[in-house]
Amino acid sequence: MLTVVSRQDVMNRLGRAMADPTRSRIPLRLLEGPVYPAEIAQGLGLTRSNVSNHLACPRDCGIVVAELEGRQHRYEIVDAHLALALNALVETTLAVDENAPCLDVQCPVQGCCGSEGGRR
Repeated sequence: MLTVVSRQDVMNRLGRAMADPTRSRIPLRLLEGPVYPAEIAQGLGLTRSNVSNHLACPRDCGIVVAELEGRQHRYEIVDAHLALALNALVETTLAVDENAPCLDVQCPVQGCCGSEGGRR
């Protein structure tokens, strides 16, 4: 059953779904259109089981939906408004202070904390 959630809950769900670097790559792929997990795995260089595990979070957070087609599930962004918002978000320019120390000792973001990631 679908329910309407508060604005804060929406932000919390989006944050949770995007917090993992691998998990955040999946909605980016889904912005291109509906896709099967095997196609996501191939396009992102992941295993199918890894993709299935990562899809659970954005699905449970209400960001993506799975449509059953025969014996396969096809995933897509849940709503066209959300797809537009995500596209606008990824096109946003952030004001990042390159001299600020990274707060995540295991930062995986390339270039965030030096060329290899991790704490400066």
